[in-house]
Amino acid sequence: MSAPDQGVVRPLVASDRDRVESIVRAVGNFSPAEIDTALELIDEWLDLGEESGYFVFVFEADRDVKGYVCVGPTPLTESTYDLYWIAVDATAQGAGFGQRLLAFAENEVRRRGGNLLLIETGSHDSYRATVRFYERAGYELLSRIRNYYRSGDDKLTFGKALG
Repeated sequence: MSAPDQGVVRPLVASDRDRVESIVRAVGNFSPAEIDTALELIDEWLDLGEESGYFVFVFEADRDVKGYVCVGPTPLTESTYDLYWIAVDATAQGAGFGQRLLAFAENEVRRRGGNLLLIETGSHDSYRATVRFYERAGYELLSRIRNYYRSGDDKLTFGKALG
């Protein structure tokens, strides 16, 4: 009997797009506009690579993409990066794939000279697990803008110094 696949993080390629789209759609937290935006960033990465200003990676285990992450430098800053998207297949959540993707993104930002990673999310109840995920990964709540996305859904900005 062979050992289970420990998985690998690698750059997203065109053949991953449909699988990542299905993951993003199935997460359940993202609005249609947010899904469209996530796919636009993926398409820019596929079309332009690093010139897009985004870096998109997937976590693959057992020959299946389990999740993805998208990061990029924050415009008009010297060493700050934004984590734009991170999503793990609903059936694979809780297996540590999200933490592996996040750790990879942090290391990639460090490798590129970044020293601060910012993450924005909502405060709606549907994001409660997401907030806990970031907090467990050592991210600090830096700001809250009340009713930003809609009434009762604040914009939360988390950050982590990577120095």
